[in-house]
Formats: sequence, structure tokens, C-alpha cells
Amino acid sequence: MLRKNKLVLRVTLALIVILMSGSVIAYSLFVQHNLWLAKAPVGAKLVPQDTLITALVSTDSSKWRQLQRYGTPNTLAAFVRQLAQLEKNLLTDNGYDYEDDIQPWLDETVMIAYQGDSTSAPETEPEQTSPVTLPFIKLPDLIILPIDNPAHAKEIVAKTTSQKVTQFGERTYRGVQIRETQKPNSQNYSVTVLERFVVVTSNPQTMEQVIDTYKGVKSVASTPGYIEALATIDTTQAFAQVYLNLPAFTATAAANSARSLPPEQLAQRQPQQGLVTSISLESDGIRFRGMSWLKPNSQNAYPIENTSSRLPRRLPANTRLMLSGSNFAQLWNSYAQNAPSNPLIPIPPANLSAGIQTTLGVDVQEDLLPWMAGEWVIALIPATEDLLTPPENQPPPMLGAGITVMILSSDRAATEKAFQQLDQVMETRYQLTVENTQLNNQPVVRWTSPLGGITATHGWLEGNIAFLTFGAPIADAIVPQPQAPLTQTPLFQQIVPTKPSPHNGQVFIEVERLLNRDNLNLPQLPSQLDQMMQAIRAIGLTTAVEDQQNTRFNLFVKLKTILPSNPIPVPSSPIPSP
Repeated sequence: MLRKNKLVLRVTLALIVILMSGSVIAYSLFVQHNLWLAKAPVGAKLVPQDTLITALVSTDSSKWRQLQRYGTPNTLAAFVRQLAQLEKNLLTDNGYDYEDDIQPWLDETVMIAYQGDSTSAPETEPEQTSPVTLPFIKLPDLIILPIDNPAHAKEIVAKTTSQKVTQFGERTYRGVQIRETQKPNSQNYSVTVLERFVVVTSNPQTMEQVIDTYKGVKSVASTPGYIEALATIDTTQAFAQVYLNLPAFTATAAANSARSLPPEQLAQRQPQQGLVTSISLESDGIRFRGMSWLKPNSQNAYPIENTSSRLPRRLPANTRLMLSGSNFAQLWNSYAQNAPSNPLIPIPPANLSAGIQTTLGVDVQEDLLPWMAGEWVIALIPATEDLLTPPENQPPPMLGAGITVMILSSDRAATEKAFQQLDQVMETRYQLTVENTQLNNQPVVRWTSPLGGITATHGWLEGNIAFLTFGAPIADAIVPQPQAPLTQTPLFQQIVPTKPSPHNGQVFIEVERLLNRDNLNLPQLPSQLDQMMQAIRAIGLTTAVEDQQNTRFNLFVKLKTILPSNPIPVPSSPIPSP
């Protein structure tokens, strides 16, 4: 076990761990909690400003030991296997030994960085029989190792002249001496010493950019709002801190999307400047506390509307997925406003509006949004066992779960009119049976397909809350109110953060039961993705608008844990290339 702990420390790629744990996404970044440029995170002033992701990672062995308790045997084996390959590529193949050459001068943190790579071909999924391979585990474009003794570090760099394992070359750029590996048909590296930092890059151009930054070109540390955002997040005992350059992220995503605008133009139109988060290791999961902010010249402004929605308490305890917010109309308007600069949005809002009108016969702007300026919640709820058990000689239901949408209406008459329009379309265009009926002594309208399998119900809950359910018949679970509310379950209370408070949105996902499908009839995930997601039990998120320029979030990912007595599985297959 000790050997494997050292293995993890040898390759200071903490960003890999964050991405491996499934948290999100794809959102991950690190930095120190200092207020002014002179006190920027260690190494941040050497990172070029256009870098995509910058991460500051702890080298505390106790934190890395705790990290190894998370996940499943499969994900942990993959993590160790792939890090071993990275150690071989970066250190062993170049004649370095961690204990002798790195550990004696390694500081408490290491900074790594990734640059956007729009030319990389998309990875194909490994074959079903191959061992799980964690995505995004690759050598960083830039590694910055802080040192206390520059002379010692220069001795280590100079050691390359005596190496027999790898051929090294030497050159000078802007007065800075650089040593570079020269291995044919293999990954090569550049290394230099800048004051109290050893800098390692995976290509010569990145090294030149770092030296330019050292000589005065703008760095990550000089990004507008960066230092101020760091000062607002809790970094106490943080395992890592991360910064995501959102314009660079937009450009990288756009380069691999079907958007017609060039990536540079999309990056310019991206209203957000960046996102920072601290990452803390807790007994049963990983917590992300962060902040995102707008560009200083952005024409956008966040509406300050934190109402702490009460609607989640109207969901039943068996809810598997929930998203809530404070103002649905505002959410839609923000979606429409930001869609042109977001290449990840799959459907342009104009197309979605047109599709809704064509399919449902209602105009989003005229018939829906005017009364949707209140709280809202969308949830996935499984049907009860008796509803999922078909009569003899009858096929099972098409869906094992239903979707419910609840919105606090600001205009009951307008809501009724929209429901009537929907009723007419369902009856005349789709030949569904539309009937007024009673459910638990509450008046509701039910749509039923003559072919069976899918039903929908809409009506009112106490307090001008309009609801619509569709899919499996689940309306009985929320009308007039759930017998046991979701918000009172131990899992929800443990997973969904109570702060920031008040808030403008929350997310709850019981990943474990969704993956096991729990009679939900959900599609099967690809094998590799399914194995990675098996490490997660649940996800909870709470967000709030800090002011017109900043939003705050608190994300908790509850992970499965491996008992300390359990050995880390040793892969039986050859080590794959990352």
C-alpha cells in the first residue's frame, strides 16, 4: 500500500482525480486563497493567460491516502494503472527517480495546466472487454514545481547531461536556458528553472509561452476578477484549487462543434470570464465550493433573485432526480441570450420554441413565459410496483418512471388557458383521451393513449402551483402532497448543500439507483462510462447569485468507498497508453 501511495504522489496530476470521480463536470480548477496579484497562487504568474485549466494540487500524503478510499475496485485499479504509465513516461524513461531527484525539494503544492487542443481527434470508446480507462488522464501541458533551493533544482536539471537513458538537447530562449528530451517517435519534454520554480512542458512552444509570461506577458494571475474570486471561496484544508478559463473553454468546444461562427468569435461573445473552485476531501465524498464571474465589459448582468424554492418539498421520497430554480422565465431568457456563445447547447432556443409550437400548439413567448416567472422544479419519479406489474398476458409498461414539472404560477387564468390549448391539441391532433377526473379528491385532467403505456396528468396543487406529469402514471405520488417528502430523507439532507442561503437553484441526483435502473427502463450507458459512474452514489448542488457579476455554488459528490483493508487491485492486462 505504501508503494502505491508513493506512486500517486510521484505524478502530481490531481486534476485527473477530480475528473475521475465523476463530478462534473467537466468544470475543475485550483488556486490559492490570496487577495492580490503579489499573493497569487504559487506559480500562477508563470501560466499564460489563455490557458484553459489551471490547477494547484496538494502533495500532502495523508490527503492522497484519503483519496484512494474513493471509488470502486475497477476505477481505483484504472487510476493506479494509468498514473503508473504517466510516471514511466515523465520520470523513469528520462532517467529520474522520484525519491532521489524530486521529493527532496518538492514543495507543499504543485501547479499543473492544460491548454485548449482543438486539433485533437475525438477518442473512441474502448472495446467492451477492455479494462476501464479513465478519461482525461493525460500529461499536463505545463507542470510548475515550486522549490526552496533554486541551486538544487538547477543541479537536477543539469543532471540531464549525464543521462544515458534519454538524449537531451539544450537551447536558449530570451536568455533562459532550456533542456529538452530528444526521443524519436515519442513524447518529448522541455524543462527549465525560473527563479524558485522548475517548469516542465510537453512541447517547446508552451515553454516559450511560459518564458514570455515570466518576462511580462499577461498571466492567469492578471486575469480580471481572478484574485478577487479566489478570496471569496473557502480553501481551508483544500486538496486542490482550480481555475477554468471560460472563453478558452468556449473556443475549444466550438472548434469541435458544428457552430458556424469561428471559435475566436464565440470566445469573444462568451459573457463569462472564469470559474474557480476549491476541492475538499470529506469522509464519504468530494466537495466543490466555487464562484463564477462575468467579464468586466460584459453587457450581461445576473438578476439577483434568490428565493430558496419550496417546491422540492412537494416531491416524494423516492424521487431519483430533481432540478429546481427560482424563476423559470428568467432561466429561459438567459438560455436564449447565452446560446449563441455556448457551443455546448445542442438546440438553439429559436429551434426549440418552433418545435414546441409545432408539436404542442403553444407559443413559448406568448402562452407560457408570461405566467412562469415563479419557482419551478423538474423531477424524475419512479412508478410504484403495483403500476409496474402488468395484468396477466399484458406487456410491461413502456416507462418505469415519469417526469413531473411544477411551476408557481403568477397568472392562474393564463395558465388555465395554456392547459386548455394543450388539451385540445392532445385530443384533436394525437387522438388521446382527455378527461376531467378526480385524484385523491383533487380535480385533475388526464391524457391517456389508446395504445397504453404513457399517460399525462395536469392540475393544481395548493398555492397556485401548476403541475404536469407525463410518462409513467406518477401523479398519485404528488397529489395533493407526498406522504413522505424528498427533502426529509437522510440522503437529500446529506447530499444537497444548505449553503449558500438563500439560493436560486438546487440539483439532486441519486446516481446509484439511476445506474441500476431500478425498473426505470432507462437506456444502458456505454460500458466504460457506466463503470466510471458506478463510483458515484449521489450528487447535490446548490447555487446562488452573489451580485450582478458573480454566482456562487456548492457541489457535493457522494462516492463509494473502499475499506482500507482491501488491497488495491493489480491490473492483469498490460498497461495501456494514456
